[in-house]
This record gives sequence, C-alpha cells and structure tokens, in this order.
Amino acid sequence: MIDTFGLLCSATFIKSPFYNQRPDQAEISLLVIHCISLPEGKFATEHIKNLFTGCLDCSADPSFVDLQGLEVSAHCVIRRDGAIEQYVPFIQRAWHAGVSSFEGIAGCNDFSIGVELEGTDCSPYTELQYQALAEVTRQIQQQYPLITNKRIVGHSDIAPGRKTDPGSEFNWPYFFQLLA
Repeated sequence: MIDTFGLLCSATFIKSPFYNQRPDQAEISLLVIHCISLPEGKFATEHIKNLFTGCLDCSADPSFVDLQGLEVSAHCVIRRDGAIEQYVPFIQRAWHAGVSSFEGIAGCNDFSIGVELEGTDCSPYTELQYQALAEVTRQIQQQYPLITNKRIVGHSDIAPGRKTDPGSEFNWPYFFQLLA
C-alpha cells in the first residue's frame, strides 16, 4: 500500500535530501528501472544509502572519486534479499534519471518514479528482487494508473548512449509475466 504522503508501507524509509517538488502540471506516468552497486559488483554495503543521503565517504573506494559532490536519489532501492528502502516519497521528484526523454518529452524526473535494483548491468538479479519489484510495481500502478506496462522502461531507454541499466541480465519477459 502507498499512503497519502507517497510512502510505500512495506519499505524502510530513509530520507534523502536530494529531491524537490514535481512541476504542477506533471502527472506521474512512467516507471524507470535502474541498477546500482557501490563499489561496482559489491552488494549489501551501506554505500548506496550513504550516496542517496549525501553521506558517502568518497575516499572509501577509488571508484568513488567521480561521486564527490554528486546529488542523486531514487524513490526506492530493492536489495538483493528483496528488502525495499524508500528514499523519496513518490509524490516528490527524485533525482534519478538525469538528462533523459521519453516519447519526446524531456526531463523524465518530472513525471517518473525511479526504482533501483542492487546489481550490475551484467550480473543476474535475484528471484527475491523480481518478486519485490513486481509487488512494488503493482502498488505503483494501482496508485498511479497512467503507469501502464508500456510505460515501464529501463534507464537505458530514456538515456540511450549515456546509460545501460538495468542491463542485459534484467529479464523483462519474466518481470512482465510476474505482473500479469
């Protein structure tokens, strides 16, 4: 269930400072699936939470040097064990899509919800993640009916050439089968 504040009742809420109001005319109509791991390929760390809350120690790993000063968030992260963390209420604009467009409309953050899967472009996702993502998606679609299955995309679909996630290992047919 999603409450009136845009919070997923089954998620652990960890407030990110990296969000703002959606434009008045923006209707939530797109779901964007991403993937993230920090460092790349390392799972079950606190680094994702620290990045999305502005507390990442960029000296903790050499790969973090490019993350210094980055202000980024997602609405939700689904961990490898299926646990869901919510960083931004769905009614707010999370900063997940960057330079992006969908069906000719730029600025996908304005009208989308971003869900990160803990993973990489080239590693399989877990069954628990697929189950959690399908359940979260059903709840999102119930609350925001403009998000049809045709309006569920990967980050790579809205930022081609710049982003590749959720990657070749994301099983789109299986995910949509779970939604049926």
